[in-house]
Amino acid sequence: MSSDSGEATEYWFNTRTRMVEKGRQSSWEHLMGPYSSEAEAARALEKAQQRTEEWDEDDREWREGR
Repeated sequence: MSSDSGEATEYWFNTRTRMVEKGRQSSWEHLMGPYSSEAEAARALEKAQQRTEEWDEDDREWREGR
């Protein structure tokens, strides 16, 4: 999806309001992104949790293999 200026539209997840923003509207300290779709931005916390769990498992496996 593109804006009238020809630039791609970016979506951000605001961790303070827990809302998706079309274009960066808030301070960087409250934003996750950018994402290419509203649906992807809406899943930002879920995706972050999933990645954290995967990294924690990788860390456990690495420590056990020492």
